[in-house]
Amino acid sequence: MKRRTFIGTTVAATLAAKTSWAAPMPKQVRPIGVQLYTVRDSMKTDFEGTIAKVAAVGYKEVEFAGYFDHSPKDIRAILDKNGLSAPSCHVPYTTLEKSWPEALEAAHIIGHKLIVNPWIEPAQRNSPDGWKRAAELFNKCGESAHKAGIQFAYHNHTFEFQTAESLGGKLPYDYLLANCDKNNVKMELDLCWITVAGKDPIAYFNNNPGRFPAVHVKDISQLPSPEDAPTAGPDKQMGFLTEVGNGKIPWKDIFANSGKAGIQHYFVEHDNPKDGFASIKTSYDFLSKLNY
Repeated sequence: MKRRTFIGTTVAATLAAKTSWAAPMPKQVRPIGVQLYTVRDSMKTDFEGTIAKVAAVGYKEVEFAGYFDHSPKDIRAILDKNGLSAPSCHVPYTTLEKSWPEALEAAHIIGHKLIVNPWIEPAQRNSPDGWKRAAELFNKCGESAHKAGIQFAYHNHTFEFQTAESLGGKLPYDYLLANCDKNNVKMELDLCWITVAGKDPIAYFNNNPGRFPAVHVKDISQLPSPEDAPTAGPDKQMGFLTEVGNGKIPWKDIFANSGKAGIQHYFVEHDNPKDGFASIKTSYDFLSKLNY
C-alpha cells in the first residue's frame, strides 16, 4: 500500500471510529415491570397462575397491590419459580398507621425495596390538617423504613394537583414534596394522572431530581381540555384509559429524562382493562421496542 493511500485510509478509519463513539446510543425501558392491580381479578382466583402468565409475557418485575392471603414466604417462592422480582408493593394508609413494622418485615422476605402508599381518603384530604398529618406520617414511616434498608414512597392520582383550601391554595403534591424528607419519602409518579391533571412530569423531574425511583406507565386516549384539566379526576377519565403506546402520553420525551428523575422501575398499569392479560402484553410489546 502506498504511503498516501495508507494515511488516507487511517484517517478515515479514525474519523469513523470517533463518529461511532460519539453517536449517542438509543436507550430502552429496562426492566419492564407491571402493577398487578391490572390483573387483580385473576389474582383473586388464581394467584400463582397469574404470576406465571405475567412472567410468560416477558415482564421481569412486578408490583403488588395486596397479597390475597398468601404468606410472604410463599410469595417469594412463587416469584423465584417464575424468574421474577417484586421490588415494590402498595399498602393502604391504615397499614402505615397500624401495622408498619409487619409491612417492613414482609418486604424483607418478599424482596421489596420500595413500599408505596397510593391513596389518602377524601375525609382526611378535605380536613383542615389532613395533608399536614399525611406528611408527618410519611416522614415517620420513611425514617423507620430507611433504617430498615427500605424506601418509602407515595403514589399520586389527580387530586394532589388540585389546589387545596387547607393549604392556602397550594397544590398538595407540592406540599408533600416540600414538607417530606427528600431522602426518606420518595414519589412514585403516575405519569398518566399527572398529565390528565394538566401538569408536566418533566418539570417536576427538573425541580426534584432523584425524587422519583418508580413510575406508573399508563396511557389515555383522550385528555381533558386545558380548562377542565385542573379539576379532572380518575373517575371521570377511567373510560379513556388505554394500553401504553395507544394514547396521548409522550413517552419518549418523558423517558428521556429518566436519569434526572432517578427512575429505576417502570410499572405498566391499566386500571380497568377489558382483558388484563391482553392489555399487559400490548403494553409490554410497545415498551420492549421503544427507543428514546
